Amino acid sequence: MARLMWLPEALEDVDRLYEFLRDKDRQAADECVLTILDRTKLLKESPRLGRPMSDETGRRELFIAFGAGAYVIRYRLENDETATIIRVWHSRESR
Repeated sequence: MARLMWLPEALEDVDRLYEFLRDKDRQAADECVLTILDRTKLLKESPRLGRPMSDETGRRELFIAFGAGAYVIRYRLENDETATIIRVWHSRESR
């Protein structure tokens, strides 16, 4: 089983997503965070679940369906033992 680690920037992303939704719909904001935390735990059992990025960096992306879009979890694998979550955003965000 792989370990799951979060970079501070990724945790800040989750906070930002929560804050954005909280003013519109508190329940949706709560569900957003719970969904992200729950689905990222899948990386412990299947660290290669996300698709590899095509930029030769070794990073991967996991898409989590939510509402009219999906959350994008960008992470990297370190020796197949640790999945480190780098960033999180909603697919409808302007990046």
